[in-house]
Amino acid sequence: MALNAVAVTLALDMLRDCMALGNVLPGKHFLDELANEQLTIPDAWQVLRSGCIYKPPELDIKTGEWKYTIEGCVPDGKKLAIVFSFKEIDRTYLITCFSVKAGQLQ
Repeated sequence: MALNAVAVTLALDMLRDCMALGNVLPGKHFLDELANEQLTIPDAWQVLRSGCIYKPPELDIKTGEWKYTIEGCVPDGKKLAIVFSFKEIDRTYLITCFSVKAGQLQ
């Protein structure tokens, strides 16, 4: 059963709690897109640790899960967005990622 949508501030706290617990699962599509962006897992973790969620969650009609997008910068300054969902309150799944052009962040 999918979790209900939560406020972005709570989603950010839940995401960071999942990171602290080691309960973040990168999906294959996420890993493929991260490689396409020529970035690494530590780059993505930087965004997950320091980024912000600017938009409300979106319902994924296929899975029935709420998707959140966190945006931030990797260590070299490239702007990255990571789309994720919560499989459980304490387990996060990374769906995809993509670069954000200057002026598009937020």
